[in-house]
Amino acid sequence: MSTRQVIEHSISVCASATEVEQCLTQLDLMHRWLNPALRCEPIGTWSTDLGAQSRFIIRLPLWQPTLISTVTERAPGLLVWSFEGFFRGRDRWECRPEAEGTRLLNRFEFEIPNPVVQVGFDWFAARWTKRDMAAQLGRLKQVAETLNNSC
Repeated sequence: MSTRQVIEHSISVCASATEVEQCLTQLDLMHRWLNPALRCEPIGTWSTDLGAQSRFIIRLPLWQPTLISTVTERAPGLLVWSFEGFFRGRDRWECRPEAEGTRLLNRFEFEIPNPVVQVGFDWFAARWTKRDMAAQLGRLKQVAETLNNSC
């Protein structure tokens, strides 16, 4: 039996919400902050419009599990990818303007339907995933702040 898990992080970024959002919507910028063990590949033409699909591939030595993601919510400052594969869930990114930049929130909610994969995730990858999500936000912050000339 799978259980729903939620990992949530946020970070303050000295850049506009538009600049932060560009780090999510422009593939070349995304690859600058995404964990090098992950690769995002468009299915068709790259887009973050509603309904657009992509593959998120985890590069492991003996196995490269893949999640198919679909943009299921889209608005200025909001991007939600829903995904299917060895995980099922949503990866929500929200850019909230603040007086001194932007608050970026990332909420990753998922379930792992295969009990063997669930045990492996809990044993091997759960702590790493939480740490990596926080590190990704830090890398995204650095990329976004290079786009901003006012900090």
